[in-house]
Amino acid sequence: MSEPVRPDPKRLWAGGCATALVAALVAIVGILIARGLAGVAILAPKGSGLWGNANTATYALCSAAAALLATGLIHILSLATPNATTFFGWIMVLLTLIAVVLPLSLSVSWETKIATGLLNLVIGLVITLLLVSLSGSALRPKPPRRDDTKLMTREWDQRGGYY
Repeated sequence: MSEPVRPDPKRLWAGGCATALVAALVAIVGILIARGLAGVAILAPKGSGLWGNANTATYALCSAAAALLATGLIHILSLATPNATTFFGWIMVLLTLIAVVLPLSLSVSWETKIATGLLNLVIGLVITLLLVSLSGSALRPKPPRRDDTKLMTREWDQRGGYY
């Protein structure tokens, strides 16, 4: 039987902030590749119309916000569910699929639909994989509860583990 764990908020949110930076940079690189190399527009909720051309900074900020929201989700799941990374992975895969399929339903050129869907796929996968991998290092064993009726067989030290 594995020992109970709890999230270390400092480590989790530091990793979440780093993930947000990576997601923003992936968005910028993706837009630069799509527009600069392929000559294809990327769609976004803001711009010229409801799904007009993306402002690079807006897309990057939305990607960073998505990473921070995902960090909050994995934090809540790690507090409330068994095997939080399994639930987190499923939720993130489904949200990423929504972000991929949504641009395909719009009435714009196929190049734009595909480029936007691919960019959303890469951003979603980057966020998911980074947060799943860092969540393991952000979990610490729970300190044992002091129970006067039982003798502790192992002592809890100040670094957050048994010795």
